[in-house]
Amino acid sequence: MNLKKYFVRALHRLQKGPGYTYKELLVWYCDNTNTHGPKRIIKEGPKKKLIWFFLTLLFASLVFWQWGILINTYLSYNVTSSLSIGFKTMKFPAVTVCNANPFKYSEVKHLLKELDRLIEAALERILQPTPGNSSENISPPLDLELWHQIPLVLIDEHDKDNPVILDIFESNQGAAGNQSTAGNQTTAGNETTAGNQTACSHQGSDNCTYRNFTSAAQAVTEWYILQSTSILSKVPLQERIRMGYQAEDMILACLYGAEPCNYKNFTQIYHPDHGNCYIFNWGMDEEALNSSNPGAEFGLKLILDISQQDYIPYLSSAAGARLMLHQQKSFPFLKDQGIYAMAGTETSIGVLVDELERMGYPYSDCTMNGSDVPVKNLYSQYNTSYSIQACLRSCFQNHMIEICGCGHYMFPLPEGVNYCNNEDNPGWAYCYSSLRSSIRHRQICIDSCKETCNDTQYKMTISMADWPSEASEDWIFHILSYERDMSTNVTLDRNGIIKLNIYFQEYNYRTISESAATTIVWLLSSLGGQFGFWMGGSVLCLIEFGEIIIDSLWITIINVIGWCKGLKQKRAQARYPDAPPTVSELVEAHTNLGFQHEDGGALPRDEALPPEPGTPPPNYDSLRVQPLDVLGPDSDAE
Repeated sequence: MNLKKYFVRALHRLQKGPGYTYKELLVWYCDNTNTHGPKRIIKEGPKKKLIWFFLTLLFASLVFWQWGILINTYLSYNVTSSLSIGFKTMKFPAVTVCNANPFKYSEVKHLLKELDRLIEAALERILQPTPGNSSENISPPLDLELWHQIPLVLIDEHDKDNPVILDIFESNQGAAGNQSTAGNQTTAGNETTAGNQTACSHQGSDNCTYRNFTSAAQAVTEWYILQSTSILSKVPLQERIRMGYQAEDMILACLYGAEPCNYKNFTQIYHPDHGNCYIFNWGMDEEALNSSNPGAEFGLKLILDISQQDYIPYLSSAAGARLMLHQQKSFPFLKDQGIYAMAGTETSIGVLVDELERMGYPYSDCTMNGSDVPVKNLYSQYNTSYSIQACLRSCFQNHMIEICGCGHYMFPLPEGVNYCNNEDNPGWAYCYSSLRSSIRHRQICIDSCKETCNDTQYKMTISMADWPSEASEDWIFHILSYERDMSTNVTLDRNGIIKLNIYFQEYNYRTISESAATTIVWLLSSLGGQFGFWMGGSVLCLIEFGEIIIDSLWITIINVIGWCKGLKQKRAQARYPDAPPTVSELVEAHTNLGFQHEDGGALPRDEALPPEPGTPPPNYDSLRVQPLDVLGPDSDAE
């Protein structure tokens, strides 16, 4: 019962409202607030009241302006970078070594035989572009099917005003502005013969793309790589691995610190650019090795044989070993991040470590493991960690498969898709060239891929010296030849031997970490500082301001309810325009209803029958209009 009375009183209090008008409420706030300024508005004279009103309004505007700037700064989520230097025992990086040449020429010569004959004939015509040199003079005749798919043309620019296009395997020629050729790739020169390479959607089509080169050497290399990928893409993976350089032939000697090692300590992977590659300390099957001390004596020492005499002459023009230092369980992208080691030298690589720690969302758009990246990582088949290079290449390959209907030879394939080749996909070169030069597709991949939040970078200091020296090369080559081939004859030479020393320069590592430039503590202190400086206020002043806002809303709600009730009464009066009957009229009407003739007519008052004995008199007070008690019997109890 007490609970019911409490709620009844609370409802009655809500109906009454705060008990102020807007003006009374504002005056009360100005007189009682702890904020400087409003009190002077109501207590000063008319002139000073106007001045204080202007100053209060001005400083209040400055406070809100500063608050907007501070909140916007906080929501921008800026970061600050800090550099710290530490000292600890570090994991030795994973080391990937490859041959600059992906395959042994002796193993792939039968596959590239027709392509080699075609490029040799093309080089003769580039060096001697005369009409007498035609393909019919060569025995046996050349297979020009590859050439017609992606031809090379020469541009003679001796006459700048009238350049002449020369098809290498055709005797006809014409002005550059009047003759069109089907092809994709072009070479150019300065006032000499030049060339152009072209790829079309299909043979005889005008839908072609062109690439210009300033040197025929560049055009020939790019053309040969493009054609060889089409041929090698049809070779099974295991056969390509067999045609590459084997670990036991390439890795002649290995030493890690004071512990001997050999090719069995390396993990073999197939890399499309460099063939068989071998990774030391990858950490896939075993724990990563720690480096006990800095310095060359505690690092990795390798002696490699690249067998330069078995290089493919037109596929790789550089000789040496390609190597890269990277984190454990990460895929090595040697084409982007690798370095060359030259044959006949001893290359020393001193390593420094930089650790990068980025803040995640909302401070930066980085990812921890790539799970929130919309691109399917095709390199996950190697069980490697996410990297932005893997994402960009996977994105390009996905677009290639979607648009061209096949995958490029240089990137991994998803299940159920084949590599592009000239037989099954005649227009793949045109599709690939168009996609590679498309800025829109490139931007889509850039926007879809994210940097990793945590990364380790290895900074290298490289130095080289001739190795072995002339005084020692005889006995060194004898020993290495005997250890590899069990032969007393020298089977190695300076053009194929490389010595590598990889070590930590020092155990100091740098950590570059990001931290939030603005925090919620900074925001609250800055907001309070601005409010206190301009208005002399505090958090309690804000509570007072909130109180007057609530009271104003309360008064507004009560006024709206009263307006709605008044509108309802006006509508009721409009529906019943006559005045309601009085009590006396209702009593008289009720009395007249009680005196009726037997035939149903009304009797006069003086002929009305008296009531029977024992019948109580009628209660006319029950007809009196009672007020609607919506609040209960205790509604007026306060």
